[in-house]
Amino acid sequence: MRTTRRAAALAAFAVLLAGAGAAQAAGTGTGPGRSVRAADATPGPAITVDATSGRHAIDPHIYGLNFPDEALAKELRLPTARWGGNATSRYNYKLDAYNSGSDWYFENLHYNNDTASLPAGSQADKFVDQNRRTGTDTLMTVPMIGWTAAGRDDGCAFSVAKYGPQQDTDAQWRPDCGNGKKPDGTQITGNDPAETSTPAGPDFVKGWVQHLKSTYGNADSGGVRYYNLDNEPDLWFGTHRDVHPAGPGYDELRDSTYATAAAVKDADPAARTLGPVGWGFNSLIYSGRDQQVCGEQGGSCWSNPPEAATHGGAQFAPWYLKQMKAYEQAHGRRILDYFDEHIYPQQSGVSGSADDAATQALRLRSTRQLWDPSYVDESWINQPIQFIPRMRSLVDQNYPGTKLAITEYNWGALDHIDGGLAEADVLGIFGREGLDLATLWSPPKATDPGAYAFRMFLNYDGRGGTFGDTSVKAASADQDKLSVYAAERSGDHATTVMVINKTTGDLTAPVSVTGNAALPAAAQVYRYGQADPAAIQHPADQPLSGGTFTATFPAYSITEYVIPAGSAQGTPPSAPGTPTASATGPDRTTLTWPAATPGTSPLADYRVYAGDPATTAPLATVPASATTVTVTGLTPATAYTFRVVATDTAGRSSPPSAPLRVTTGPATTSGCTVAYQVSNDWGTGFTASVQITNQAAPVNGWNLGFTFAGNQKVTQGWNGTWTQTGAAVTVKDAGWNASLPTGDSTTIGFNGAYSGANTTPSTFTLNGTTCTIAGTAAAAAPTPAIGHAPARNAPH
Repeated sequence: MRTTRRAAALAAFAVLLAGAGAAQAAGTGTGPGRSVRAADATPGPAITVDATSGRHAIDPHIYGLNFPDEALAKELRLPTARWGGNATSRYNYKLDAYNSGSDWYFENLHYNNDTASLPAGSQADKFVDQNRRTGTDTLMTVPMIGWTAAGRDDGCAFSVAKYGPQQDTDAQWRPDCGNGKKPDGTQITGNDPAETSTPAGPDFVKGWVQHLKSTYGNADSGGVRYYNLDNEPDLWFGTHRDVHPAGPGYDELRDSTYATAAAVKDADPAARTLGPVGWGFNSLIYSGRDQQVCGEQGGSCWSNPPEAATHGGAQFAPWYLKQMKAYEQAHGRRILDYFDEHIYPQQSGVSGSADDAATQALRLRSTRQLWDPSYVDESWINQPIQFIPRMRSLVDQNYPGTKLAITEYNWGALDHIDGGLAEADVLGIFGREGLDLATLWSPPKATDPGAYAFRMFLNYDGRGGTFGDTSVKAASADQDKLSVYAAERSGDHATTVMVINKTTGDLTAPVSVTGNAALPAAAQVYRYGQADPAAIQHPADQPLSGGTFTATFPAYSITEYVIPAGSAQGTPPSAPGTPTASATGPDRTTLTWPAATPGTSPLADYRVYAGDPATTAPLATVPASATTVTVTGLTPATAYTFRVVATDTAGRSSPPSAPLRVTTGPATTSGCTVAYQVSNDWGTGFTASVQITNQAAPVNGWNLGFTFAGNQKVTQGWNGTWTQTGAAVTVKDAGWNASLPTGDSTTIGFNGAYSGANTTPSTFTLNGTTCTIAGTAAAAAPTPAIGHAPARNAPH
């Protein structure tokens, strides 16, 4: 959570959530919106929608908010609301009090509720009460830091009287409370945590969950459904350094997660838990201890963090997931249900209120960091992030079956139209990429464009009209100009299509829609944008003309088409059963699965994927009569996650099967293996990755060489030093990845430009030795993350 500031008197409590205005229902009708002539618009990218393929469920819990306004939550029928942020790390449910940490001078604060019946009637109880009134599932943050507020007093951690003059104090409300920094900026150390806080361990958490269960029922019967295992623990050394001055290490966070999550499950076995709730991209790589130490030491510490070195060099997130899997294997009980990480865009100004033209453009294109392998993050991160696919890959490789959550994010400027468009784009990405739960920090006002982004998905017509709940395939020839998302609604089988014009000019684009049945004559149209930022408009219906039409999308607008189900709506096949593997070798495996059940039409074939079926090509396709296939061309000693999809004779796709993780055998034909994968190709340029696996003696320092077959040019490379002479390319290790023990791999990547054919290089050498080339059919996992020192102004 980013630092907040108090705006109201501190007689009772500090404001935890952004100010929320009175709710305003989504307006409909023609309204004052500007009409657009196609002749005045610029040609835009082609849009295609295929409701028969790429089908997977959209979890409604992705449309969540932290501390929502009740009227807005009721209007939206908000699926999820989170009680979170820094102040919840030390909330004491028995006293209805908390410590604000570094957000506000490390002061103890409390809520003005009746204390006679506590813990009943606390602010946390009132939060659950509100959610029950609006039909919203509660996500409650429970403390794992080991401390909670000690009293409903005016205590603070760094008294000026006790610790001397400080850089800043709460001059208006409590002048004796300082920020814990001396006038020269150095931190005050050695304070007594007991001055504000009292120890609180797993039993404290268990007692709170028992209170909530006894008051509201268990998680599956109207009670609190979700529990965050604290908030951004990898930043405790800053946000709560008065009680936890050392960043938590690998083992501490594992052990406290074991104890706290088990306490939650003991009190309410139906509850779902989310962790480790890190602050952002670096949380995937480093423990809190390594972030603190490397922040102090700088330099090479970021490429060789000391605590990671004591844990086999493993990055934090994969290590953590493996520990959670190990607990389940040892105890027969899953204690982590969701892998939860926060993300705030690190590009300058994006997640704040800056709204100049350059920041607007950066804000709207930076949403690509959530999914796009070709987007190199325009910040100190300076590499492709692919945040959601990366999280999924970490889960698939280390703890399959764990769901994905992002319980804090904010693309900024929610009170401006570009911020509203960015929020709509993010919500569309969440659904398409298969995220399971998300909550925006912090909530927009009901009149803000950010609130209208939610309305376009949850109440576009003011009568409860929603975007579909089964994602289907949708593509734009240029997602930076017109982004598109589509889904089928299970209640009436209508297809909903969302098109976001992220440019400042009107765009006229061809649209092609393939339906799950015969398309109707026209689609309903709903639109929100800068022409009228106070209402959602309902223009005239769009004739479908057999599924192909041309439309003009106004500048800075969101257009939603609602296509009613045809008269002969079909049912897709069921998901195939979970596949099993046999005869697995260095470059192949045989997969077998239980047959799918046909829907309206007979089964046509099965398609096998090693990536997300919604976004990658199948590795193999076999007729419906076969429920087994041998997949070849795999990389030796590599983990793959396979899924199977059934299709029918009408072109409908089933949901994917449950995943199966298979690791291929070691290579036997060469001292090295190279897997070359083009993940994105747009005709004049491409993004590719190269996975290098050393099958010989350990290597310390390497050079990879290959030669392009055409006129390809490397325009940008990462994870190594890239040079090109003519068609010949040489890549030297980046230092941090110089060591390649036997059987170990590293992945490098680049963006390239070309004309004509983009032919795959035929020969690769590692330190002069010719390598075996693995098949390129399997989808590559995101390039391994590289740690960097965060920018000084990085929002948390």
